[in-house]
Amino acid sequence: MAALVIAEHDNASLKAATLNTVTAALQCGGDVHVLVAGSGAGPAAQAAAQVAGVAKVLHADAEHLGHGLAENVAAQIVALAQGYSHVLFPATAGGKNVAPRVAALLDVAQISDATRVISPDTFERPIYAGNAIATVQSSDAIKVLTVRTTGFDAAAASGGGAAVESIAAAADSGRSRYLGSEIAKLDRPELTSAKIIVSGGRALGSSDKFTEVLTPLADKLGAALGASRAAVDAGYAPNDWQVGQTGKIVAPQLYVACGISGAIQHLAGMKDSKVIVAINKDPEAPIFSVADYGLEADLFAAVPELVASL
Repeated sequence: MAALVIAEHDNASLKAATLNTVTAALQCGGDVHVLVAGSGAGPAAQAAAQVAGVAKVLHADAEHLGHGLAENVAAQIVALAQGYSHVLFPATAGGKNVAPRVAALLDVAQISDATRVISPDTFERPIYAGNAIATVQSSDAIKVLTVRTTGFDAAAASGGGAAVESIAAAADSGRSRYLGSEIAKLDRPELTSAKIIVSGGRALGSSDKFTEVLTPLADKLGAALGASRAAVDAGYAPNDWQVGQTGKIVAPQLYVACGISGAIQHLAGMKDSKVIVAINKDPEAPIFSVADYGLEADLFAAVPELVASL
């Protein structure tokens, strides 16, 4: 049986999380098909066809699929699911929105945040904010999974040559409609795909200090900016910067944590980073337990010195 990957895209291009999900699907065994459901999403379907390891791309095109409304996308997937042993979603906001609906409609258990494929029916996933790893075996005929993208390497975006097959779009469910969206404009790398992240905590004290102290370092490194939940709750940083169990899960090449104590919820979101640098004046801060390099210092002095030396 084949595995079906649900592509995350903006109708014009694939999101990076799709590539990691393809890698997970390849480890499940059998062919890998990708569903691109959207409106005017031909370019995204062609991009999916170029991904290494993809055998076929299914392209469903309709106006009611254009904005990724969960009710409509779930209906599209359920119409196809009986032909697959696995249905895989990236564990992103979009994937987490649709996957539970698909699992419920198929009357199967969802396996959430899979980080490893042991065999076609057995997977690993973190529990207790990543402090323990559960091994989960499913006897369901169709396995519905969300894939934690930091657990799998990205498949090559080029080198494939899959055929693109147009399929009939499932009918509009009529249960929801798209009214509008407010998209944050980023002049930095996207947090979940950035290779370097500079992140700040509540110790910065204000949004002005957040900008004044961390922005020059991020500029020097070409980094994305992140924040702890405490900093976001205090209004020092916007919601979409939050890293952690209730924010974004990241695994950059370099993670610089400035004034972050290292609460378990934050560590769950960034401890898979390749190199972690912590700057904190509290020698007992839990962040030092996961840091590769720790600097016990006042961030308001250390960070400007670091910027000056770069």
